[in-house]
Amino acid sequence: MNLLHANDRQGQYPDSWYAATRRPLDPFPPLRGEVRADVCVIGGGYTGLSAALHLARAGRHVTLLEAHRVGFGASGRNGGQLGSGQRLEVDELEKLAGKTRAHALWDMAEEAKALTLALARDAGVSVRRGIAHCARTPAEVAHAAANAERLDRDYGYDQIEPLDREGLRAHVPAEIYAGGDLDHGGAHLHPLNLALGIAAAARDAGADLREGSEVHHITHGSASRPSVVQTATGRVLCDQVILAGNGYLGGLDGRVAARVMPINNYIIATEPLGERAQEVLRGGIGAHDTRFVVNYWRLSDDDRLLFGGGETVTYRFPTDIKALVRTPMLRIYPQLHDVAITHAWGGTLAITMSRMPYFARPAPNCLSASGFSGHGVALANLAGKLMAQAVMGQSEGFDTMAALPARPFPGGATLRWPLLVAGMSWFGLRDRLGV
Repeated sequence: MNLLHANDRQGQYPDSWYAATRRPLDPFPPLRGEVRADVCVIGGGYTGLSAALHLARAGRHVTLLEAHRVGFGASGRNGGQLGSGQRLEVDELEKLAGKTRAHALWDMAEEAKALTLALARDAGVSVRRGIAHCARTPAEVAHAAANAERLDRDYGYDQIEPLDREGLRAHVPAEIYAGGDLDHGGAHLHPLNLALGIAAAARDAGADLREGSEVHHITHGSASRPSVVQTATGRVLCDQVILAGNGYLGGLDGRVAARVMPINNYIIATEPLGERAQEVLRGGIGAHDTRFVVNYWRLSDDDRLLFGGGETVTYRFPTDIKALVRTPMLRIYPQLHDVAITHAWGGTLAITMSRMPYFARPAPNCLSASGFSGHGVALANLAGKLMAQAVMGQSEGFDTMAALPARPFPGGATLRWPLLVAGMSWFGLRDRLGV
């Protein structure tokens, strides 16, 4: 199944609240005929746009190919939460990579957050500070407190405030949580406007952005001949290729496909809540919880609740996304049973076995970064910058990420999906049972 076309209309953003409130940006033309570039970037989300921006600012001739519209995929559909650190907490990170590399990875993630905040500022995208992490059990509350202490003591990060039950309810007035923490260094924003802002900056820096240009085949080159990136209406001859398709990369590279699993997620937007917004969140923060199939939510600038959650075991979006996501929303906020849902949408992200991004060199003149596992608002922007730097011979950051263990999914690219269905069903059951 080609996920570029499984659930969406060609060249159109989904019917999301983000698309309805996006800033204007004129469409970019499709690729026609043959063009020559130093670098061809495949994918117009945060990763690809950041790579194109940093390459263009460095004077490289870069052509970016996007099958639909820039920001069409996960970059323009996600929960908009800008978290601190990597996807794994530091205790898990130390087990995976050792203490020295864990510190380097934490610092890189903070660099990613700073980069994304700077990109948002340059694009005029408003940012709200604070992300609450809502724990379901006393054991999870204790773990959150220990994690905050560890980050302060060992990593110099003092922005996380541990919260008991009543402390959390002062910020997130929901009865079902036992406590958690509040990351004052986290933030949330309008993700599609961020993508469009980066695209405009890349265009202004001289990048050649092409929409409606789905890549069908790549012939990797060598030192003596260019790579060829082929679409239905043209091709790019280039010295370097950057793969930035994430969950929509499909079969363009089998090694990446074996290690990066596309999954779907869903979000709803309510009508403006007015004074009732204080029953949901206080202080302008966003929130997420500790379920394996995570719930995440925040208030928009016009006080709508933007709530993400729910899982499906098919690549087709459900026929009633509103009903699917309304169920976990009401589990947390039953008082919202009479609130109207105005928008509902789905999107495709990508996960890895380790839940850490997968950085690789699929060919000598090709770089890839994907599998941000729900933590990509910051890390995807950094990934694009790191690949741009690697193209220019400064590969230390890219190589640090590429050195992480990256196991393929059992069954590889062919059989991974049935096994993921079984796993998601099991963890979904555990969530429902409160295990």
